[in-house]
Amino acid sequence: MGKDDAKKAAKAKRQEKAALKAGAVAKKKGDDAVDEVAQEISKAAGVLDSVVNLASSKAAADATLAAARNTTGVLSSNPLSKDLKITSFSLAFHGRRLIEDTLLELSFGNRYGLIGANGSGKSTFLTSLASRELPIPDHIDIFHLDEEAEPSDRTALEAVVDVVQAKVEALEALAEHMTETAGPDADIVHDIYDRIDRMSPQTFEVRATEILMGLGFSREFMAKKTKDLSGGWRMRVALSRALLSQPSMLLLDEPTNHLDMESCVWLEEELAKYPGILVLVSHSQDFLNGVCTNMIHLTPKQKFVYYSGNYDSFCKTKQENEVNQMRRYEKEQADIKHLKEFISSCGTYSNLVKQAQSKQKIIDKMMDAGLTEKVDTERHIKFHFPDCGPLPPPVLAVDDVSFSYSGKKEDYLYSHLELSVDLDSRIAIIGPNGAGKSTLLKLMFGDLTPTEGEVKKHSHLRIAKYHQHSTDQLDMDLTPLEYMNKMFAEKKLELEAWRSKVGRFGVSGDMQGAPIRGMSDGQKSRLVFAYLAETAPHILFLDEPTNHLDMESIDSLAEAINEFKGGLVLVSHDFRLIGKVAKEVWLCEDKKVDVWKGDILEYKKRLVKDVQRKLKAGLTTPQ
Repeated sequence: MGKDDAKKAAKAKRQEKAALKAGAVAKKKGDDAVDEVAQEISKAAGVLDSVVNLASSKAAADATLAAARNTTGVLSSNPLSKDLKITSFSLAFHGRRLIEDTLLELSFGNRYGLIGANGSGKSTFLTSLASRELPIPDHIDIFHLDEEAEPSDRTALEAVVDVVQAKVEALEALAEHMTETAGPDADIVHDIYDRIDRMSPQTFEVRATEILMGLGFSREFMAKKTKDLSGGWRMRVALSRALLSQPSMLLLDEPTNHLDMESCVWLEEELAKYPGILVLVSHSQDFLNGVCTNMIHLTPKQKFVYYSGNYDSFCKTKQENEVNQMRRYEKEQADIKHLKEFISSCGTYSNLVKQAQSKQKIIDKMMDAGLTEKVDTERHIKFHFPDCGPLPPPVLAVDDVSFSYSGKKEDYLYSHLELSVDLDSRIAIIGPNGAGKSTLLKLMFGDLTPTEGEVKKHSHLRIAKYHQHSTDQLDMDLTPLEYMNKMFAEKKLELEAWRSKVGRFGVSGDMQGAPIRGMSDGQKSRLVFAYLAETAPHILFLDEPTNHLDMESIDSLAEAINEFKGGLVLVSHDFRLIGKVAKEVWLCEDKKVDVWKGDILEYKKRLVKDVQRKLKAGLTTPQ
């Protein structure tokens, strides 16, 4: 018997058993049972949600935040549907309205990219959705990736398999319950059994291993206890749970943060096949293009606007719509102005009064029909790095450098490197996880000392370095203006001068006078860039600069880099940013640094093949 035949036989056996158990109950069910069935589903919600809602360890803090959220909406979709439609949806947080009287519509099988300005409420919306603060039918189970897997004595592999096995048991219990209430032939019962079959309980460990490997785990590493893993790796465990369990609705907020390029490429391929509802927030336009079938734009007017297609398609359609809208607006305003001028010119001349009244009726009719609104453009952030002045080459030279953290030759991460960076350099460093990309930056910057060889720098060289923990160095008790004034006290500038400087980087309005600790991660990152710009560097060293930046900030950063008169060395998993700013790509691999001959998209294609090959080899290697 083949695999498909075995699955069908197992499914038929389960349904036959459930049908016998349902008995007379099923016969009494008819087309008028939808409301009653929906109520029965609600009773079963605790069975499923106790397993699916994995981010419940922060219960007290979550309750406090939930109390600060005010969510309203009306369920308009069928209570038994796999789709979700909420009308009159509004969301406020701490009294601030984020979403106002809009339509929330999510169709099963669609993969949505959620986009909007930094601070517009995207993450708060996902949390509200995951917390079921809206009338969501309980058979729609939700996984919100908002915290890492708990540290425990279970291995990474066990931590994934255990949770998903428990979920299958919960689904089986729910299927039995729904069979008793809705009957064995109800669509909802078939859907639940289909999900159990798709999850393939017989091959949990194989599939969990494949997912963990795709996210960068080796077999040895996935055998480690989760309590011995860093937060970033435990987040990958949590993501693996979501991908293996395949909830009806998967909510991901910046899932590529802290992933290397290989893992990003694998995750993009994996999510592009996701069978349920996916709502994704990501700063990576390239990632959104590869994953999403639809886009949801949270507009400045606090409404959801829906677009078919990926991010590039959204940008094109949105721009076309705005051009057409602006044309209609300008024509209407010109027509009204012309009509009003005619009315004014009529004065009290009796022979023109009727014409004036006729023109006024035209204006009134236009007003009653509703005038086209002026295009509401979102605030533009303009990064800028000042002119650093010239320096004669060589500005920075890596001269026969070898390095190991142990200091031992047999542990060399790099051997006999010969590299140089000048003011016209635009270099992106790429390579697999653990290849030493950040280590190379630290060697060139001076955070690490070569085991052999030397890093030579021009005596007047100024380097500004951004890394993933740069925001931790901010003084959280100061306001952004006070912080800049403290760090550059020798400049003796008034606070008003600092207001303009940080405002250019999107640190504006009330946040300028509030403590830094209250700022979002993205706002803190932009403040760090404002600080780095003030140092007037000759070279920028940027290590994963996009992790907390929104799309507008990333585009502004790219523009500022391209206008910058100094050099750049960039480590990033953002293919689009690399493509926009890099003139040269260094590939860190096999203890060497070589120049990649193709463009960054060719490297991405190579990565796809490499990941597939490694997965195949890893899964066939005996344990």
